[in-house]
Amino acid sequence: MALPFFDGGGRKKRDQLLAIDLGGRTTKAVHIQRQGEDFVLNRYALLDAPIYEKSLSVELLTEHLKAIGQALEARSKSAVIALGVNEAFLRHVEMPRLPVEDMRLVLKNNPKAYLQQDLPNHSYDCFIIPPRTIRPNPAEAAAKAAGAAPKLKVLVAGAKNQLVNDFLLATRNAGLMADSLVPGILGPVNAFELAMPEVFGKEVVALVDVGFKSSSICILLEGELVLSRVVALGGDRLTTGLAESMSISYAEAEGIKVGMASEVQPSLEAMLLPLGRELRASLDFFEHQHDRPVTQVFLSGASSRSEFLAQSLQNEMMVECKTWNPAGFLQMALPPQQAAEMDQVSSQLTVAIGAAVGAF
Repeated sequence: MALPFFDGGGRKKRDQLLAIDLGGRTTKAVHIQRQGEDFVLNRYALLDAPIYEKSLSVELLTEHLKAIGQALEARSKSAVIALGVNEAFLRHVEMPRLPVEDMRLVLKNNPKAYLQQDLPNHSYDCFIIPPRTIRPNPAEAAAKAAGAAPKLKVLVAGAKNQLVNDFLLATRNAGLMADSLVPGILGPVNAFELAMPEVFGKEVVALVDVGFKSSSICILLEGELVLSRVVALGGDRLTTGLAESMSISYAEAEGIKVGMASEVQPSLEAMLLPLGRELRASLDFFEHQHDRPVTQVFLSGASSRSEFLAQSLQNEMMVECKTWNPAGFLQMALPPQQAAEMDQVSSQLTVAIGAAVGAF
């Protein structure tokens, strides 16, 4: 599932590319190669994200992208960049039966009609959701019987033109070729489809990616993405709160959060409560709309390594929560040290891996 705001036009010709997930604290990047039906992970990189006050300048982004390219040591210069949940949005809308290019033009000229807000100077892309034949929609059937023009269910992604242009310029200045820019929220969905195809295609599950400043939830109904939402709560709030309550450094609090000593659990339970409630509200909304229960929640992101976090969210959401391996479907061709550390970092690479496979 690819929704590129910019498409370099040569994606199908690539047999390898770099995928970059620019996080709030840590940038995650992978070099993936396609060999027939298989995908090979050649190298990954975790770098501190650039520090800036208001907006990331082209110059600072250029230097950061150069550092990523050097860290990956890849001969390929084709890059797909995943834009963060605060940089790009994803909406579920209904649109007339039009070619995708015409949909993008309609959104550009009249975004309020479909997105309920004016969004000037934005780039858009659309993904037409294939119709479900197993469970016919009564409303659609009634509209068809009444002779109304049927509409399509569409995922719409958008980002500011200036941001898109800045990323393209920085990528070019860094010596890379921008293959595409994509919304990062789709990364876990793309990776999950290949890592756990049986669950993806047959069950009703939620994918929760716990990021630095924000977390995202995507609910899949037998392979269809039917709900996506961003919650302004992430791992940073947990670590900061823990550091303040224990009068320790941020780095010390980060280590304790993942290891989770029993004496700090009460403090973290209180901090996790708002996140759990927001995620539970998303499940309630979906279940009310579709009359189907979410059976499992799959967690990703750096903070998901904490068993305590998974258990706390499970208690609040009242659904089994577990981690998953987004690299489980990849063949490994990593250097020895990276291979040894892969189990520890794989959850952080979810968005980058998903962006890569969605762009091939």
